[in-house]
Amino acid sequence: MPERQTRKLTKRVVDRLSVHGKDTVFWDRDLPGFGVRVYPSGRKVYVVQSRAGGKSRRATVGRHGAIAPDRARKEAARLIARIKAGQPLAEAAPEAPPTVADLAGRYLREHVAMHCKPNTVKHYGLMVRKHIVPGLGELRVSEARRKHILEFQYGLSDMPTVANRCVDILVKMFNLAELWEMRPPGRNPCRSVRRYKVNGRKERFLTPQELARLGRTLDIAPAERLASRHAAAAIRLLILTGCRRNEIMGLAWDDLDFEAGEMRLADSKTGARIVPLPPAAVDVLKDLPRVAGNPWVFPGKRKGTHQVNINDSWNRVRERAGLDGVRLHDLRHTFASRALAIGEGLPMIGELLGHRKIDTTARYAHLARESIQASTAKVAESIGADILAA
Repeated sequence: MPERQTRKLTKRVVDRLSVHGKDTVFWDRDLPGFGVRVYPSGRKVYVVQSRAGGKSRRATVGRHGAIAPDRARKEAARLIARIKAGQPLAEAAPEAPPTVADLAGRYLREHVAMHCKPNTVKHYGLMVRKHIVPGLGELRVSEARRKHILEFQYGLSDMPTVANRCVDILVKMFNLAELWEMRPPGRNPCRSVRRYKVNGRKERFLTPQELARLGRTLDIAPAERLASRHAAAAIRLLILTGCRRNEIMGLAWDDLDFEAGEMRLADSKTGARIVPLPPAAVDVLKDLPRVAGNPWVFPGKRKGTHQVNINDSWNRVRERAGLDGVRLHDLRHTFASRALAIGEGLPMIGELLGHRKIDTTARYAHLARESIQASTAKVAESIGADILAA
């Protein structure tokens, strides 16, 4: 028989309670018979249990969040006294309708935490707690209308990128609200809400001359204390593979198959994928020393960890190489632009970059058009020379 779970049921304690696999009742230490049933979904309901005439009776007090623990304890004491006196229990008050704050909490617990990467979980949690709950939290899910979303969006108009991200989150939240039967289907209040136009940063692609300067700078970076040997190697790999920063920084030696010429990424942004390891990248990796007892290619300062952030190293290297305004992520764009320049199509580039959707790769379509135009100009120039010669 499982051990009876007891503790002092304060708001702080109840907020932190969680279970996995099976709902569990945690009983109050000070008021026997008063407890809170915690479900794997995160829902928590206050309950009472007592005996009268040799029979055990249970009753529901209310949902945590809709009723405070102190109020629930007082109501529980009243219900327990009625049970012991053999009196009928008054019908429980109806559960309060869920609010947007309730929906947001469930969204973070049951969707984001289960399906998103750690960085996404952190980012979405920040958007929800900093903007969505303060702006819409008290609104009942069933009463949310388009006008509420538009008012909320307008309140963030001075931060258009944040406003757009919050609306995207709300779209998913209210879709799930319909799935969870918290509001009728087909009535997402975010429908037809237009996102703000954001003047995105123009993608930067390094020229052959800039790449040459970067290469020379990386050669001297360790000696000049611009970047450690490992940080310089990580920058080279970003250029040579087109991988994302986190994919490179999180490389383990076991992920590398030099014989097959592959990197096996178990947890990239778009899921597990295999990345070709070109000979130039193999040379960079084989030249790196391994740290005993550390499985990571780019070891961190603390034992058993890997580096996460090489921004400081990149800033010093970038400044020495004269690459003002170039971000680490622009190395990935440079890889894509060079692939287009040598004739690779968008589907292949999407495969190389690990894009899940072709729409993501389509941002490079203008480069493909420029490449076609340049080739057409060369062909026309050659034909024109023949025509003029005739």
